[in-house]
Amino acid sequence: MIVDLRPGSPTYLGHVAVELSEDNRRALYVPELFAHGYQTLTDGAEVTYQVGEFYTPGAEGGLRHDDPRLGISWPLPVSVISGKDAGWPLLTTEEVLT
Repeated sequence: MIVDLRPGSPTYLGHVAVELSEDNRRALYVPELFAHGYQTLTDGAEVTYQVGEFYTPGAEGGLRHDDPRLGISWPLPVSVISGKDAGWPLLTTEEVLT
């Protein structure tokens, strides 16, 4: 799942979901100013991703998986989520992410 965070974009806060599996062998590129999230659909799934910068904890941001402004429908009920990811605030109607 990727979410468009580009201010002024006609698809701002829109999202695209792509299923990645061993069978379809797809990959997903997430450009700058897009958020990403994923849900594993099988036990034992492995996730690998690459980043373009070194990890900088103070520069981190996030979105809630259940934020009503995003309207994301996950394939399965969310059963496990980190405390950090569960703790992101909901977007407000006035909020513009930069």
